[in-house]
Amino acid sequence: MKYLVEFSPAALDDLERLYDFALQRELERDAGDLDIPDRALQAIKNGIAFLQSFPFACRKSGSSPFVRELVIPFGSSGYVALFEIVDSQTVIIGAIRHQREDDYH
Repeated sequence: MKYLVEFSPAALDDLERLYDFALQRELERDAGDLDIPDRALQAIKNGIAFLQSFPFACRKSGSSPFVRELVIPFGSSGYVALFEIVDSQTVIIGAIRHQREDDYH
């Protein structure tokens, strides 16, 4: 069984914010690698693809068994996607943050 994975508007905003942050960081470095923001987005997409088959394999977040977090490795840290398993066919990504951020935006 495959789940349909959808992004909330807030999660889409998070993707844009994370991409812009990575791009700005690389532009400010002397030997910045402008491929890093694209590779980070690809890592997030690859991680999200895991949810199509195994959303219950991710760790719980809070008291609901249907709200979970997916850890997405990238470089020396990575990203965390907060999502909800809505029904037997649908997963909605609610937010995405960098692992070094304090909380979801």
